[in-house]
Amino acid sequence: MRNSKSMPRLARLLLWCMAGVVLLTVACNWWVIRTSNAAIYRHPTIVPDRDVALVLGTTPRIATRKNLFFEGRMDTAARLWKEGKVRHFLVSGDHGRKNYDETEAMRNALVARGVPARVITQDHAGFRTLDSLVRAREVFGVQKLVVVTDDWHLPRALFLARSAGVDAIGAAFEDVPWKQSAKTRVREWFSRVKAVADVYLLGTKPKFLGERVELKVRQPS
Repeated sequence: MRNSKSMPRLARLLLWCMAGVVLLTVACNWWVIRTSNAAIYRHPTIVPDRDVALVLGTTPRIATRKNLFFEGRMDTAARLWKEGKVRHFLVSGDHGRKNYDETEAMRNALVARGVPARVITQDHAGFRTLDSLVRAREVFGVQKLVVVTDDWHLPRALFLARSAGVDAIGAAFEDVPWKQSAKTRVREWFSRVKAVADVYLLGTKPKFLGERVELKVRQPS
C-alpha cells in the first residue's frame, strides 16, 4: 500500500522545484534588464553617434500580413540614418533556406526608407541573437555599434554584446502594443535565462564564423 506521507513530501518537492525555476527566471531577467537599461535609447536625437548599426533580423511577414516587429526595426534604423547617427548598417538575419532571406528583406526595406544600398552590408548567418553579436565582432571586426531591435529584445541583445566584447548601445523607437506582442514578450523572459546559460554555462558558439570580412564604413563627405 502506498505510504500516505509520501505524497505530501513529493508535493513539497515539486513546489520547491517550481519555486526554484521562478526564482531563477526572475533573477536572470532582473540582471539582464538592470545591466542594459542605461544603454537603451528611445528617441533618435539622443542616440550617441556610432559608425555602425547592427539591425537584427526577423521575418518580414506573418502569414499574409506585415510583421510589426520587422516594420518597427526598419523604421528605427531609417530614423538613425536620417538623423545622421550612423554611417553604415550591418543587417544580420536568417538565410538558412534558399527561399527565405531575412537580410535581403531588411536591405530592401531600408532602401525603400531612403537608406543608400552602398551603406548596407548583409550578414546571412545571423541565425540567433548570439550569432549576430559574436559575428559582428569576429567576422566583421565591429567593436562599437548601435543595436537596432525591439524594446523587449534589446536587454538580451546588449547582454550578449557585452559578453562578446562589443561596446554596444541600443535603439528602439517603435513599440508594438502589448496586446499584439504579449506572447513574444512572455517568451522573452525565458530567452533571457537561456542567454545567461549560453554565456556562463554552455559556452554556446555561433553556428558559423568563417573568414574575416572587411566592413567598409565610408567617411562623411
